[in-house]
Amino acid sequence: MAGGVQSVARAFGILELLAGAGGGLSVSELAQTSGLPLPTIHRLVRTLVDLGHVHQLSDRRYTLGPRLIGLGDRASEVLGARVGTDLRSLAERIGETANMAVLDGERAVYTAQVPSPHSMRTFTEVGRRVFLHSTGVGKALLAQLPVVQARRLLETAGMPGQTGHTVVDVGTLLDELDVVRLIGHAVDAEEQEDGVFCVAVPVPGAPSPSALSVSGPTSRFSADRTDEAAVLLRAAAARLAGRFR
Repeated sequence: MAGGVQSVARAFGILELLAGAGGGLSVSELAQTSGLPLPTIHRLVRTLVDLGHVHQLSDRRYTLGPRLIGLGDRASEVLGARVGTDLRSLAERIGETANMAVLDGERAVYTAQVPSPHSMRTFTEVGRRVFLHSTGVGKALLAQLPVVQARRLLETAGMPGQTGHTVVDVGTLLDELDVVRLIGHAVDAEEQEDGVFCVAVPVPGAPSPSALSVSGPTSRFSADRTDEAAVLLRAAAARLAGRFR
């Protein structure tokens, strides 16, 4: 790998380590985790600080910097525009709110949404971060990861009971993820919010783990309708995957 390209890859690796840390990391911790020499970490971190992409705390640990906020917002807008047509089609054909979410550390973050045409509908703010274990999109994201990584995320984030239906045991959820991989879709049966049902599928080939979903009142999701929604979601996910190639 050429020197310049290698430096860029290492810089982005540092940003990803900081994003996954959930807090600050010291230079020595970054070196230990990345396997890079301390002088290299010092040079890269100082450059990222100067650019505003990394922020140095008073205890000499480092976190993601404020300049990334604008980049993230713009990236969400661009991604939302790219998937908007597919989400609108899903919302119209299924008659429920259609969403896209991506993996963000130990949470799922909603990046785009098209509301249901019904007056009684679900709504989730774009940018909202939710637990992985209690949401359809979260399960669809976890199902794309190696089991060891999925377990680590669940154990690190915790599995609080959002409703009386939430799965709060790691082993039970990992077994459910095996089923998700087998049938190609996940469901949230009132596990995040009472009265709300969600069907979600992975988006194959996305730059980072991504998922599409439709959600609405539980009363409108029979078994047949759930299967129909899953088929339409998988077709939309396949179309999106083609755009990422």
